Amino acid sequence: MISRLLVGFFAPLWIAIAPAAHAVELIMVEQAGCHYCIQWKDEIGPVYPKTEVGAYAPLRMISISQSPPEGVDFARPVLFTPTFILVDEDRELARIEGYPGEDFFWGLLEKLLTEHTDFAQPAKTN
Repeated sequence: MISRLLVGFFAPLWIAIAPAAHAVELIMVEQAGCHYCIQWKDEIGPVYPKTEVGAYAPLRMISISQSPPEGVDFARPVLFTPTFILVDEDRELARIEGYPGEDFFWGLLEKLLTEHTDFAQPAKTN
C-alpha cells in the first residue's frame, strides 16, 4: 500500500523531470523597453510553446544585463536585443541577432535547428 502511494506521489515528479533530460533550449536575451522584444512577445511568444519547435527547444528569457545562465557558455557577448541563442548541453550552437518579423523568424529558427541538432522539420500541410 505504501509503495503504491509513493509511486503515485513520485510519478508526476518523474514526468516533470523527464523532459529536462532534453538539453536543447532557446535563450532569448532581451532588454526592458526593446521594441523588437515586445513585438516578438506579442507575435511569437504566445504560440511558441505550443509548436513543435517550442517543444523541442523550450524558451528561457534573460536580460541583457545578466550574465549567461550558470554553466551556459555563449560563443561571444550579446550586443543586440533580442538575441536568440540556441543552446545544447549548455553550449551555444547558433544564434539569431534581432527579430526579423514573424514571417522570417520561424524559417530561420527551423534552419538553425535542422543544421545544428537532430530536429526534423515538421511536414508542411497544404
